[in-house]
Amino acid sequence: MGYGLSSKMLVNLVEGCAQARTVVPGQVLWTLDGDRTVHTVVSEVTAAKAREAVEVVTDHMTFVASPDLLLATPDGWTQAGEAAGATVAWTPARKLRRERLRIGPGYDFGYFVGATCADGTVGRNYVSLVVNEEWFASRYAAALTACTGLPARLEPVSRPSGYLERDAPGFRVRVVSSYLADALRHYAGDAHHMRQRFPRVVLRDIETFRGFLDGYVDGDGCPIRHWPGRVVTSANVPFLTELAQIVGARFTPSRKVPASQLCVSDRWESRGTFVPEYHRTDPPESSWVTVRDVRPRPAAGTKPFTFYGYRLAPYPTFLVNGHLVREPR
Repeated sequence: MGYGLSSKMLVNLVEGCAQARTVVPGQVLWTLDGDRTVHTVVSEVTAAKAREAVEVVTDHMTFVASPDLLLATPDGWTQAGEAAGATVAWTPARKLRRERLRIGPGYDFGYFVGATCADGTVGRNYVSLVVNEEWFASRYAAALTACTGLPARLEPVSRPSGYLERDAPGFRVRVVSSYLADALRHYAGDAHHMRQRFPRVVLRDIETFRGFLDGYVDGDGCPIRHWPGRVVTSANVPFLTELAQIVGARFTPSRKVPASQLCVSDRWESRGTFVPEYHRTDPPESSWVTVRDVRPRPAAGTKPFTFYGYRLAPYPTFLVNGHLVREPR
């Protein structure tokens, strides 16, 4: 019995997709190590003929393979022929070749996350901030570049102002990076300001949290006159509730107006309520998809299927258009 893919199925090489029959020793394939994408090298290619195959239909594609090919599930490995209804590991194949950033924690990282939570926009493959104040946009751009290495610059823009009843000048900082956009969604969940959760990644250390607090206040807060502290305003009550616990402040949501306010004392650190937590700054790159159907695929006529398999190192697994598979041991 063959243990691989039929000849025309697509595997994910580092240089791009290729048919299974065209893969040769020395080429590098993508695979998954937990929820991270990594490389593995082909040391040997095998070919076996058989008359039985299956079509595996998932949420994203259909591929033809030997019934004995193994697919990764939350409970371990399962044979392709028995995978109907199973949940299998998958990563978006179109994102495999994107640039992966080294996102460093620290004050600049915290400031970038805080300002984005307050006034930023997280798109499918970009992150942007549009504000009226040039100093705020400049500080945001500098923090973004410092923690990600991405070049960021200010662009003069104009936008409608309901208060002024005319277009008001402003400044935009925008970087295109699906990896960074995915990271921010991983930190705060929904990109919408009313539904985002508190990004606990900023609790890695006190310096990162200081940056977050400064960035969030610059966007949605201001200093308090005649009192050593700052006030932040938001209609996202769960967000403010969690922030209040971290800075040791009392917080009572407003019942009269949509937005609530939280006062943060300049002496919040002395209260000893900050507790560091370790969280990754890189986003997970894998998820789970469902196998909708497995269909028997007998060979047509007298010509059998040719299944291609690979001996790999350091990982014995590889991706079939984003789906994690391996041969039986």
